[in-house]
Amino acid sequence: MGRKVRVGIIRKLFDNDGKFFIPGPGLRLIDDMPNVEWEMVPEFLPQVTADQIRGFDIVINLLSKVTRESLMGNSQLISVHCNSVGFDYVDVRALTDAGVILCNTPKAIRRPMATSIIAFILNLSLRLLDKQKLVREGRWDYRLSIGVGLVGKTLGSIGVGGIGHEMFRLAKPFGMKHIATTRTMNQEAVSDVDVQLVELETLLIESDFLNISCPLNKETYHLIGEKELRKMKKTAFLINIARGPVVNESALVKALQQGWIQGAAIDVFEQEPTPVDNPLLSMDNVIVTPHCVGSTDEAWMNKWQENVSQILKIIRGELPEGFVNREVWDKPEFQAKLKRLQEATR
Repeated sequence: MGRKVRVGIIRKLFDNDGKFFIPGPGLRLIDDMPNVEWEMVPEFLPQVTADQIRGFDIVINLLSKVTRESLMGNSQLISVHCNSVGFDYVDVRALTDAGVILCNTPKAIRRPMATSIIAFILNLSLRLLDKQKLVREGRWDYRLSIGVGLVGKTLGSIGVGGIGHEMFRLAKPFGMKHIATTRTMNQEAVSDVDVQLVELETLLIESDFLNISCPLNKETYHLIGEKELRKMKKTAFLINIARGPVVNESALVKALQQGWIQGAAIDVFEQEPTPVDNPLLSMDNVIVTPHCVGSTDEAWMNKWQENVSQILKIIRGELPEGFVNREVWDKPEFQAKLKRLQEATR
């Protein structure tokens, strides 16, 4: 019998004592995989080094940068699996050139993230933070914080992928008008959730709640800046659960301070961790969370199930779901590497 398939798991998924802190069976799912063994990458670094992942066939990653330098001299690595839908922290071109598959977990977080957006909408509209503050301060006066009803309001979204689509589906009972802009502008694809596709300018002007759930790339970097924020209603709320740099943060601070918009809910920042003196953290009209608003036991269970399914399929020579750089699969050098792994682990 040959060796086992070696899976490296990024250190970020373990606590300071090296204990896996993710809820659910997680690692047991990998333990139950035939002919597979895993090992914790010994040190968490913002960027994965070549030495850290040398000797692994597969790497499970969470928010550590994987660059061209990370892959230097590595002829063994088959795939990298991101425990997220976004993969802007991975150099996809570098992985493709090195013949390494990149997989993400879009299905796993679709419902948890959509639910998080709805939670933000409800918290902002009902002014729950304001009302909690009143009670804690002994100011028992409902006149000081009257909320905003949702019926007849307009819910807009930049992006209607899996998360945006699910958000609109969950929002249906609220009686809001649904509008969105998306790269494909395929009206038929969103007809089941009553979404009208519009240009970005119309979206900005008409939205009472504007959700951002698009990928971060060259086209979306600082997509929302001062010019865009000035087009929004003074009563509007901005929600960003995508990536911080989609929004120009200094422009957002200015918009909130000067009343161009009414408030915001932010799960992602231009710099993470964000500095403690970031003005957004001290604003009463802003809800902030540390890039984990959708982190639930359900989400993590879904992620690990998706990871395990992907790994099993790759080992068997089958196309996995969540395959980002599909052109790698048919490359002769990748197929040769996969064949070597299959022969070595028989």
